[in-house]
Amino acid sequence: MKLHELQASEGSRHVRNRVGRGTSSGNGKTAGRGQKGQKARGKVRLGFEGGQMPLFRRMPKRGFSNINRKEYAIVSLNDLNRFDEGTDITPALLVESGIVKNEKAGIKLLANGEITKKVTVTVSKASAAAKQAVEAAGGKIEVI
Repeated sequence: MKLHELQASEGSRHVRNRVGRGTSSGNGKTAGRGQKGQKARGKVRLGFEGGQMPLFRRMPKRGFSNINRKEYAIVSLNDLNRFDEGTDITPALLVESGIVKNEKAGIKLLANGEITKKVTVTVSKASAAAKQAVEAAGGKIEVI
């Protein structure tokens, strides 16, 4: 088959149903809405139950979402081993190298794995265990 021989298979493309265009169309007069009633006359909002208390209002509400919540991109210690000895690891370098895709509110260093190289790390936050591990390897952590 060649590119110029392609064509849509039969039944794959449907013609839009035009309602309210005469009785012979099958959807004339009431335009497929039935007779009278609220749904025939106008739009009913989503979740409306005819005046009964709607389900989303009957259900109990729990907790809240903090609009000031800060979400941090997480970096593990063993991710830092790919850099050379003595490297200054900054948030820009982490994004550039692909370890972090989106900085979010900042970068947090966690003590997953172990670090074997002496590096200087600049991050927004670091766990106490991560600080201890980096300093034990001879490196340094700077918190922005």
